[in-house]
Amino acid sequence: MGFGQFKSLGGRSGKPLVAMSDINVTPMVDVMLVLLVIFIIAAPLLNHAIRLDLPQAEAQAIPQDVKTITLSFNADGKLFWDTEQVLIDDVGQRFALSAKQKPQPEILLRADKSTRFELIAQVMSAAQSHGLNKIGFATESKSASSASKSSSPISSNLLKK
Repeated sequence: MGFGQFKSLGGRSGKPLVAMSDINVTPMVDVMLVLLVIFIIAAPLLNHAIRLDLPQAEAQAIPQDVKTITLSFNADGKLFWDTEQVLIDDVGQRFALSAKQKPQPEILLRADKSTRFELIAQVMSAAQSHGLNKIGFATESKSASSASKSSSPISSNLLKK
C-alpha cells in the first residue's frame, strides 16, 4: 500500500473510509546509504591533489600548529606551491613575501623519488637566501610501505634540517 490510499473498514457497511497514516521511509534510507558510501569512497581522495612516490625514512611527525608551506616536486620535475603549479623562477619572490610573516612559516618539501636533486637544491638555496631556515622533507614511513598499497592517506614525517 502506498501513502495516501484509503482502506475500507467494512466494505459496504457504510462506515467511512480512513486515510492510511503510515510513511514509507525505505527510499529515504536507501538514498542515505548511497550518500554514505559515496562519502566513504571520496574522503581519501581529498587528502593531497598531487600523487607522489615518497622516499622512506624514520622520524617523528611534527605538530601542525605552525604555518607550513608545502612545496611538491612530481616525477616530471614540476614544482607545486601547496597545490598551485609555479615556476622555479617565481619561488624566490614568494619566499621573500613569506619571510616577512611573523612567525616565519616552515617549508615542507615533498619530492618524488625520481626528482633531480638539483631542483630541490635550488629551492632550498632560494629559501635560505631569503632567511627561511626551517626546511623539512616529507617521507613515507617504512611501516606504511610494507603494508599493501591502498588508497589510505600517506603519513608524512618531517626531518629538520
